[in-house]
Amino acid sequence: MEGERPGAQELRVRLEGGEERAINYPQLLGEVGAGERVLLNTTAVRAGLGTGGYHFVMKRAGAGEKRPEGAGRIVKLRYTPLQFRCLSVEEEGSPLREAIEGCEGLEGMPVIAAGLHSQIAPAAAAVKGLIAEARIAYIMTDTAALPLAFSQLAASLKEAGLIDATITVGQAFGGDYEAVNIFSGLLAARAVAGADVAIVAQGPGNVGTATEWGFGAIAQGSHVNAARVLDGTPVAIPRISFADERPRHRGVSRQFLVALGRVALVQALVSVPDMAPEKLEVVGRQLEDEGITAKHEVLVARGEVGVDTLAERGVEVKTMGRTVEEDPEFFLAAGAGGAIAAERLTWSENYESD
Repeated sequence: MEGERPGAQELRVRLEGGEERAINYPQLLGEVGAGERVLLNTTAVRAGLGTGGYHFVMKRAGAGEKRPEGAGRIVKLRYTPLQFRCLSVEEEGSPLREAIEGCEGLEGMPVIAAGLHSQIAPAAAAVKGLIAEARIAYIMTDTAALPLAFSQLAASLKEAGLIDATITVGQAFGGDYEAVNIFSGLLAARAVAGADVAIVAQGPGNVGTATEWGFGAIAQGSHVNAARVLDGTPVAIPRISFADERPRHRGVSRQFLVALGRVALVQALVSVPDMAPEKLEVVGRQLEDEGITAKHEVLVARGEVGVDTLAERGVEVKTMGRTVEEDPEFFLAAGAGGAIAAERLTWSENYESD
């Protein structure tokens, strides 16, 4: 055993070429013991995927192996050999169904829509750094990693008290609560998890093809739409980098420009970090050229509170292998999103108290 976190075992496995790393999800196969023979899926390592480095246990060869039997009637990983049952918040038989049915909307709750998984860290940290008592729910969608337990970052944020509850929607699984889709997931954040702020993002492993439409983070635009449909306040974090060598990701990533410029059909608050004037000019021009400035409300905010709070809580985060020091604008944009959400939350509370 190399390590363990809720929902995942990190193993050392002996192969013909020596020892390598593997992950087992006890929710699917039960716990693997020392010396046990396992069948591995080696695709990620062999393909050299960005979130690779691990094999995955597909089957345990031990005698008497019995897969855990899940509760509920909703099946995830549907029509695959590993499909399993889980109890979703909205299904019949769920003790939470009444709360979901009774929740008519988000009542203006800030919903931070992030494109990449790493953005959830500075966003959550900024909210907590400004309003320590705010409850944050992270809703993980299914356009990248499906098991929430794969995310070391999500586990670290929860352990550090920066995320209070997790909800997995669609085919993603392993959160504190399971939901069928992003809409019921958002309602669960409000009515079940008691969240003041929700953060919506895919798990680790964004898919990209260097084409206009072929990337996982395009769902960010749909998350903005869902938040507004349910009377939430969507806050969209742009993917900004001046360290990425790829032209399509310089300044504001082309992925964000498509997601917010063409997929999002309703207005969002777009967080831009307060940065050097020449960089602000580049970002401003990109947003204006794509019609995002006219379509959305672009706000400049300081994102340092998110970065500083992560450092204080001892949470390390990287994007594409780059640290905060190596790619500061990326993390500051996410921190700015959290700061804007906290500010809107304060406005809402003041309005209600009046």
